[in-house]
Amino acid sequence: MQADASAVAPRSRADMRAAIVRSSSVRAILAPAVIIVYLAATPHAPHRPLMVGVIAVMITVASTTWVTAARIARSRARVAVQAAGVLVSLTGGATLSLLDGGIRSPLGALVPISVAFYAIMMPPRAFVVVTSVAALEYWAVALLGGPAPAGYAVVYTLGLGGVSTLCLRHSAALAALRRRLAQATRVDPLTGSLNRRGFDEQLERAVEQARTGEPVTLILTDLDRFKLINDTWGHQAGDDVLAATARTMSGALRDTDLVGRLGGDEFGALLTGTGPQEAPAIVERLRTALENGAPASLGYASCPAEATTVEELRRLADARAYADKTTRTGRTPAETHVRRARELGAGPAAARVSGNERRRRSIADMGLLCMSNTAVGMVYALGFGQHQPHRLLMAVLFAVGFGYGAWFVRVADRTSRSPRARLLMAVHGIAMLALTAGAPMLNGGVETATGLGMLAPMPLIALGAHLRMALPLIVLNGAGYLVVAATFGAPGVWYPVLHLLGFSAVAAACAIQGRDSARQRRRLTVLSQTDALTGLLNRRGFEQRAAGLLRPAEAYGLVLLDLDGFKTLNDTAGHAAGDELLRWVATTLTGQAPPGSVVGRLGGDEFVALIPGDDPQAHAERMRAAMAPRTCASAGVAAPGPDGADFAALYARADAELYAEKSARRRAPRITVPAWGGQTDPGRLSGDALRPRPVACSADET
Repeated sequence: MQADASAVAPRSRADMRAAIVRSSSVRAILAPAVIIVYLAATPHAPHRPLMVGVIAVMITVASTTWVTAARIARSRARVAVQAAGVLVSLTGGATLSLLDGGIRSPLGALVPISVAFYAIMMPPRAFVVVTSVAALEYWAVALLGGPAPAGYAVVYTLGLGGVSTLCLRHSAALAALRRRLAQATRVDPLTGSLNRRGFDEQLERAVEQARTGEPVTLILTDLDRFKLINDTWGHQAGDDVLAATARTMSGALRDTDLVGRLGGDEFGALLTGTGPQEAPAIVERLRTALENGAPASLGYASCPAEATTVEELRRLADARAYADKTTRTGRTPAETHVRRARELGAGPAAARVSGNERRRRSIADMGLLCMSNTAVGMVYALGFGQHQPHRLLMAVLFAVGFGYGAWFVRVADRTSRSPRARLLMAVHGIAMLALTAGAPMLNGGVETATGLGMLAPMPLIALGAHLRMALPLIVLNGAGYLVVAATFGAPGVWYPVLHLLGFSAVAAACAIQGRDSARQRRRLTVLSQTDALTGLLNRRGFEQRAAGLLRPAEAYGLVLLDLDGFKTLNDTAGHAAGDELLRWVATTLTGQAPPGSVVGRLGGDEFVALIPGDDPQAHAERMRAAMAPRTCASAGVAAPGPDGADFAALYARADAELYAEKSARRRAPRITVPAWGGQTDPGRLSGDALRPRPVACSADET
């Protein structure tokens, strides 16, 4: 089963900035457009011509910003232009609220609703500034506009402040999760250094900068006789040596230098600010450091002095590494060095990102929102509800809601792991609606301060929950709000309609961002679990997939395959030939694996397959037969049940069988080195010249 490595190339920073500018402009246009309908329906109310003028200014500014979004995104004055647009939108909203009668008018919530929208669009520092400006303008409307019930402005300030803070917090957490996933796509899970994808990205960037700025040197490192470590002590020992090699290289270089594992036992180092004069001394220092653990052949090339493109740089460094290997006698790491590496363990491997992390945070944030809303309600009941006949009952209701929210936060982790997590979140949403609907019913309707509690959950539900669950909850919230508005109090038509439309617009924006974030996470998750060279699952992806499939009711066997003589091909034909063979093997194994199988590349020339059924041996032989025209492989097989039930146990058994087979057969290298046609520089070969010819497997050599 081959992982889908196709992913849309990430947008440039300018494109992302332009998209944010356009999104903000659309929101700034939509709000005045809805208000025009309200003004047309109430033409005889005060200040309508002046309000139309304010709306015209707001739409003109927002439209201009939308049209010039790409230019703004590339401009040095981008921040100032965006700040001016936000200020026009906030001030226009405050002016409309003031002209319509104050904060209790149908347009009274324009400014606080805008703040909730900006919470998902802005970084924290900018949001703090915008919130401060919005608070000043909202309170100016509260003081200068028409009278409002006691505590109304306080409840809206605290309530929407809490909602906005939670939306900001949730958006920041999602952004951090995406950054961690993006980092995982560029880090080798075994060594903690850059993987091939991450290293190549840094190399391309460094070469681009070196053409006009400081030089850069690429060092390629290939461990000597590393295959013997795997053959003698097993793959776990080899893994530990690789991790120790990455630590040794990082320790021997500067903090600003980059180290990556390019595949198998090949490492790379990227030295910025280093030219051909300084490079030889650094190479020798690195060689000396590696001699104490894993001896290696090294080659280097500098840009722009010796090469001007990534391909030229890599070709020259690879050719020098090959020359280094052929002119010196490679030394096998001593047993003491292997033992020391095994004692140190794998080192700083890449951090894993929990699959249910987003769900856990969404559940916890819903609990926090319940606590925030009820806490604000308690402030209102105790501080401003002295003349309300149901004050005590409201206080009890808010206390119950606060306790319920606290309990929901406490069980968020357990709930997120439950197979019924979505059902539990839906039940929680309904329970929140019941709690928040009780307060305005007791207090006189949705036009009172407590009516906010029914609308406040909508943005966070849209941001944190899957759309299939969020949409019914939001519709239920809106319907409940309209029912309470029609049954209790006398708010008129436009007050509940405009408030509901405002919060629905913010919820829609949150849903769009949540959907985009989910799409990015899925794409990054695929990349973090995919081997960049072959497109198969990498070690991280395979282990996670195996953990989900290896259950008591399911029978899966494990097939471990190790290409014989692959090191010879890399050492004599160059890594390009080896890479081409690895891609061919990946395609071959994927085609031979039965339906329901999972195929991965654990690293180097080691492949693994999880085969459904209780007879993986037959499939292992079929895979070897398919690879025989180009390469032979040693295989280890572990059957479900007697050999283990989890991946670690099955892998240990298959690994032991694989090396027992190697020791018994002791074959020669089975990959035929291609004819070079008189060329001695493998870096200059390409196409069919890199394709090994069919070869028969020897039975008596290694």
